[in-house]
Amino acid sequence: MLLTLLLAPVYLLAQKKDNYAPIKPEITTLFSKTLNEPRKLFIYTPEKDTANPQRSYPVLYLLDGDSHFSLLVEYCRYLSRWDVNVIPEMIVVGISNTQRTRDLTPTHSIIDYFGHPDTSATSWLKPSGGNDKFLQFIREELMPYVESHYQTQPFKILAGHSFGGITAINCLLTHPGMFSAYIAISPSFWWDREYLLQLADKTWGNGTILNKTLFYSDASEGVADKSTFHTNLQKFDSLITQKHLVGLSHKYIYYPEDTHMTEPVKAYYDALRFTYSQWNPPSQ
Repeated sequence: MLLTLLLAPVYLLAQKKDNYAPIKPEITTLFSKTLNEPRKLFIYTPEKDTANPQRSYPVLYLLDGDSHFSLLVEYCRYLSRWDVNVIPEMIVVGISNTQRTRDLTPTHSIIDYFGHPDTSATSWLKPSGGNDKFLQFIREELMPYVESHYQTQPFKILAGHSFGGITAINCLLTHPGMFSAYIAISPSFWWDREYLLQLADKTWGNGTILNKTLFYSDASEGVADKSTFHTNLQKFDSLITQKHLVGLSHKYIYYPEDTHMTEPVKAYYDALRFTYSQWNPPSQ
């Protein structure tokens, strides 16, 4: 009884302070001159800090925003809540898809998941290879838009799953300065006969200085089927170790009990915790 009475004020404080209702994201459209099309954006911003109206926030740019925006927002809200407080509050920008294969693949390729060429007239691989232009859209149009409309900090995260995962890796390899941290959930290293594994080997010399954070993971792909998915992740992890990259804080997790589509639920949580594993909350 005494314990109940002692805990009651804490419970009431939490109830009063949080009012943890579902969020309604801001949805806006940005016309891209680079891509020559409008792109729908889902944007979450933390509740206004009335005690510090000029407070700014790190920004997480999320690929496949149509699929994973709500998941990431709820993780960010909960983990940054005052009574959890293991990551900072942040802005989340979810980027919707129009032509996913075009935007999220680094090269044009007709080679499918199992290494077979697909030359059919209706092949889903046909529009591939537009990732450089898509990253240009993020760098030259989306980031300036976000930074001019919201109170942002320099720390930026790029997060993606599957093709979004290879977009994150391709960005780290070709434009490492764009983001402070990279999250690649089940990156599709099988793409174009392991193009990105070869690019990483060529791009990173022994002792290359990066000063970045990278989380990467996979699930039962390549174990439950006969693809090279899992062995590709192992090759990438070994390559990073062998290159002795300076300043790269990295972590690889394998989720054998999960599938390609269930893994993000666990992996994005682990990725956020790892990205901010050295973060210390500011004194209240």
